[in-house]
Amino acid sequence: MSDHVFKLAVAKFGCIGAAPLLDTIMDERASRKDLEVRAFTSGAKLDPDSCNTIVQQTINYLPDLILIVSPNAALPGPTAARESLSEANIPTISICDGASKKAFIGKDAEGKKITTVATGQGFIILPADSMIGARLEFLDPTEMTLFNADVIKVLSVTGVIRCLQIELDRVIAELKDGKTPEMPKLVTEAERVVECAGFSNPYAVAKAIAALTMSESVAKITTKACFKEKDPQAYIPLVAAGHELMRAAARLADEAREIEKYSDSVQRTPHVTSGETKYKTKLAEKPV
Repeated sequence: MSDHVFKLAVAKFGCIGAAPLLDTIMDERASRKDLEVRAFTSGAKLDPDSCNTIVQQTINYLPDLILIVSPNAALPGPTAARESLSEANIPTISICDGASKKAFIGKDAEGKKITTVATGQGFIILPADSMIGARLEFLDPTEMTLFNADVIKVLSVTGVIRCLQIELDRVIAELKDGKTPEMPKLVTEAERVVECAGFSNPYAVAKAIAALTMSESVAKITTKACFKEKDPQAYIPLVAAGHELMRAAARLADEAREIEKYSDSVQRTPHVTSGETKYKTKLAEKPV
């Protein structure tokens, strides 16, 4: 393996729940010697001009791999960003919400599902990272951060974040070895992604699946509230309901992790200085 320090860039366009911590999950203790990470963000905006500015900054960093993080990857800004990065011939993985499926998954002439992604690019879709209730009467900075905190708890406990870790570790390792990696083309569906959490108790699994399913359903409520309903008397209760549902999902996720704590079986997969991932379940043991 080369001594080259791998450069990972995280380009954030707008915000989804997973976005705030994606630049730190690959070096959680700031101890890795093989990896350098930089984040570039357009803040809440994801219009083409804002995205293009961040794309140019990201390219200028000369990264070995780029993560694009955005809601609705089919919008003009994220779409133009992927096209620019494809032209720059930089390996790119888009991490996005359920609304982004239409940007990457279509149907052929026979009606079969197909993936549509440029060479050297991949995607990981997070259906549980649901749309926030973005109505003026309801959403303020406090409500926004509370919602995202609940989303992060669900994604973390149920295995979604570890799924991201596994896929990114694999792609980075293959790129470091000079290989052409198979880029991920994943939709993190509840019944499958929960396997990444490493639960030992079936009740913890059940609670995690329930939390993910509830989180996914939030998008139906908030999408209706933000884009279909015009009457405040109709959409205000809906956005509030979506946030209450996400809060309940976070509580279920918390219960799932507590079950694993009681039996001292919480799975941990820390990175060490070389970038290798270690493993442990017992609190007092060292990862191996």
